[in-house]
Amino acid sequence: MHGAAITLAEAFLEEREPFSAILASDMLDLPLFLSRIRRRNPSIPTGVYFHENQLSYPWSPRDGDKKRGQDLHYSFLNYTSALVADTAFFNSDFHRQRFLHDLPGFLERYPDYHNLDTVEEIESKSQTLWLGMDLAAFDKHRVPNRGSSDNRPLILWNHRWEYDKNPIGFFRILYRLIDDGIDFDLALAGDRFEEEPPYFQEAKKRLGKRIVQYGMLESFDDYAKLLWKSDIALVTSHQDFFGGSVVESIYCGCHPVLPRRLAYTDHLHPDDFPDVFYNEEEEAVDLIKQLVGANQWRKPFHEGPATGRYDWNSQIDAYDDALAKLSEIVE
Repeated sequence: MHGAAITLAEAFLEEREPFSAILASDMLDLPLFLSRIRRRNPSIPTGVYFHENQLSYPWSPRDGDKKRGQDLHYSFLNYTSALVADTAFFNSDFHRQRFLHDLPGFLERYPDYHNLDTVEEIESKSQTLWLGMDLAAFDKHRVPNRGSSDNRPLILWNHRWEYDKNPIGFFRILYRLIDDGIDFDLALAGDRFEEEPPYFQEAKKRLGKRIVQYGMLESFDDYAKLLWKSDIALVTSHQDFFGGSVVESIYCGCHPVLPRRLAYTDHLHPDDFPDVFYNEEEEAVDLIKQLVGANQWRKPFHEGPATGRYDWNSQIDAYDDALAKLSEIVE
């Protein structure tokens, strides 16, 4: 979020073709980028797309910056990027509302000149532009539901192996299921960016032969087949501004067990799916026990197609319209 703005500005200035608009990600220091290109592009419309934001992102208690209280800088870059952009796009309603809700408290952490009036300014130019996904790519890998040939469900983890996805809570629920006599297989997919977390090492020892997949799969084809084979997608995340991996698992027919927080209620409304959401871990244990006890896991989750609205075939018109409107903005 630092040097990229300078590097990209230099590359931008080398281009000779005119641009109708600029769409930046939340990982770019947009004010710095614009300051470098404005001498040649004084009025080009700009938008910023928030896939996530640092104001609301949960810090790991092990993070050194958090311990030193140095945790405001990246949040400030997100704030100023939203402030200077002509339009701020968010990948879910939850994300947009959460960002705007957290802004006043963030600004009040500074000693003076809180500029709270800018929150309303940002809100007036903010909109939800749902994440577009290539969900149709999963269709050709559909396989018969695992429950048709096995006597125990396959529980899926398909997220990063990091703090914000709350693997500790995930394993705690699994250990409780074992204590209650629930048999299952487990697929631990997903990427890890550092050394293997100790709680995954512990789970590997404690869960042993129940683990049928451990680590990132080699290809998308293998990943897609795993999702179609899986039966229960247990989610315990501390943070998901959209939850692409969750949407993928639901689309492929996994029975979701979701915390009643974050962006998941944008995908499946709790009033329509009361047996999907939980508040406390004990409730998640009960939901899975109900799925197993009633043999519901043997049939695919039939509301998976509801998440198909995020496929590019459905989203592309909304993106075309949003970008066309952005390019028409004249300062």
